[in-house]
Amino acid sequence: MAETWVRMVTAQTPTNIAVIKYWGKRDETLILPVNDSISVTLDPAHLCTTTTVAVSPSFVQDRMWLNGKEISLSGGRYQNCLREIRARACDVEDKERGINISKKDWEKLHVHIASYNNFPTAAGLASSAAGFACLVFALAKLMNAKEDNSKLSAIARQGSGSACRSLFGGFVKWNMGKFEDGSDSLAVEVVDEKHWDDLVIIIAVVSSRQKETSSTTGMRETVETSLLLQHRAKEIVPKRIIQMEEAIKNRDFASFAHLTCADSNQFHAVCLDTCPPIFYMNDTSHRIISCAEKWNRSEGTPQVAYTFDAGPNAVLIARNRQAAARLLQKLLFYFPPNSDTDLNSYVLGDKSILKDAGIEDLKDVEAFPPPSEIKDAPRYKGDVSYFICTRPGRGPVLLSDESQALLSPETGLPK
Repeated sequence: MAETWVRMVTAQTPTNIAVIKYWGKRDETLILPVNDSISVTLDPAHLCTTTTVAVSPSFVQDRMWLNGKEISLSGGRYQNCLREIRARACDVEDKERGINISKKDWEKLHVHIASYNNFPTAAGLASSAAGFACLVFALAKLMNAKEDNSKLSAIARQGSGSACRSLFGGFVKWNMGKFEDGSDSLAVEVVDEKHWDDLVIIIAVVSSRQKETSSTTGMRETVETSLLLQHRAKEIVPKRIIQMEEAIKNRDFASFAHLTCADSNQFHAVCLDTCPPIFYMNDTSHRIISCAEKWNRSEGTPQVAYTFDAGPNAVLIARNRQAAARLLQKLLFYFPPNSDTDLNSYVLGDKSILKDAGIEDLKDVEAFPPPSEIKDAPRYKGDVSYFICTRPGRGPVLLSDESQALLSPETGLPK
């Protein structure tokens, strides 16, 4: 075996946002949840992780770089994912380059991993979900593992629970499973991203700072101290999962919105019921909820659903493009950018929604009349960092264009 070759694979994986929340583990090591959950996968064009994995006989240890900085791979979660994929590695033959790797070789070979998120890490936008899903998907392709995405999701779950849901597009269900070894705790696709393509998603990034209470710590404290969580997992979520699957399959937005908002609010109620209480939302989050609730009420039928993960950022799901354009007008009225902010860096992602909303520059935002459903509506300049317009998207893919790789094909080190 020539000792100078580097074999690489680059993958791109979306993030996902739960509409029926996962909060609480029944097994901390295997990351097994106390209830099922359902999420929507976001379009990777706007929110994704890109990961390049490389193998070479010249590598002396496993190494990883996240957003350009080297990080330690000694943590249990990374080790679990690496161990599980290595155990499933198969022979790899690249005739063109004269590379032959036998199943046995994988035990001795080291890998280099470089990962990049095109959105803030650890700010409540599920960056660890996209990250671990991408790591597992890319390693599986590099090592020629034969498992399907559902089986791979059970490995990604051991890195970050919600990562298992990023191995599919559209709407995804994570079955909590019953077995103690976690082999049936995996993700399945409910519907693909084309099934309900009317939906438009607007994310209000209220803060891209790291949160005070990590999800891992928060969940542990909730499981230990919240009676409400036990009631939620046993009585509430099983019924909601059935209703949510039904609403998604029937594209029933009224039911979908009701369930999504109720489940987000109950998740945050469970956080408040924890001892000591956990506060993930802030005043801006509460104002966004109020804006959505008042608008839905004034229309008589829901136009928008809101959901918040473990952080203050709002994920707003509009029933169609027309509703999304009106929603963006309202959001920009209440939360205009600071005077020194350019509209182009304030509304990211699918900017065509701005056009639908008749907004070309900041003058248009300043000229908005207040929404009719709120009397004497105040404005909160600068309280939102920026907005991302997106939609439901596809699952993970391999990127064949070598220019998108994050590692050098010669050295296997970051470019």
